[in-house]
Amino acid sequence: MSQTAIPAAKTALLIFDLQNDFIHPDGAYARGGQGDPEIAALPARLAPLAAAMRAAGGWIASTHFTLVPGKGGEPIISPHLKALRPFLRRGDFAPGSWGHQLVDALQPSDLMIEKVAYSAFYMTRFEWLLRKCGIERLIVGGIVTNGGVATTVRDAHVRDIDVTVLSDGCAAFGRDTHATAIAALRPVARIATVAEAMAELGAAA
Repeated sequence: MSQTAIPAAKTALLIFDLQNDFIHPDGAYARGGQGDPEIAALPARLAPLAAAMRAAGGWIASTHFTLVPGKGGEPIISPHLKALRPFLRRGDFAPGSWGHQLVDALQPSDLMIEKVAYSAFYMTRFEWLLRKCGIERLIVGGIVTNGGVATTVRDAHVRDIDVTVLSDGCAAFGRDTHATAIAALRPVARIATVAEAMAELGAAA
């Protein structure tokens, strides 16, 4: 996986947008009829790796897509998202809300990054946190592979941050979409399975 040995203490498992409003049966996307079995399976698939990361002394970081409340509490929704997801309403993905939180199976997170667009680096404190905490490598799992995951991985690449993308720890709306996105990320990231990432952590311990 990694060409150079990076200790767990300088590694973060980046759990991308696995929030209640995205994947919980009572969340906003489920209410809107938006779901995918591969996405729903991710928390259980990533939980053992998160536990191994904690045991090895590594970091857990989580991104949280956010609909910032505007005037009267109405969410500020980008036009493209409003067209794609017309079911989104007041209270969805609101900061501090249940829907905004990381799903229970993957809590707790050491570093929480609120974001308003695809990339976890866009107008956030993410890079500042990585530098201050001495994190040099990201192991990325979450949703969606062709959206926020891909954009963030490329943004990390141009910042010289070592990135491993979990081929079976990410998902999109459709297996073909996911597979195409993983293939497109190979030039800028290492691709590995959850099992391979856990083995690497064990070897470094």
